[in-house]
Amino acid sequence: MFRLLIFAGIVYFCYRLLKSWKLKNIQGKAGFGKTGNVVDDVMIKDPFCEAYFPRKNGVHLLVDGKDLYFCSTECRDKFVALHQKKN
Repeated sequence: MFRLLIFAGIVYFCYRLLKSWKLKNIQGKAGFGKTGNVVDDVMIKDPFCEAYFPRKNGVHLLVDGKDLYFCSTECRDKFVALHQKKN
């Protein structure tokens, strides 16, 4: 009976070892935890409507030496109109 318990313990240990090894290989192939991944683009906030969008899709405007990005031409135009009223 004691041999059966030892054998079952060894089988369970091998099973856990194999399972953890396989999990590490799956994560390695999927790119989890790897360094050096390149970020395609960053999310930024529209200064007028405060919506978040990828910077590469934004409408650019240079105001007082600052680069501003807007989610659409409509938001940019509304921002410009509001900025002109203040001046």
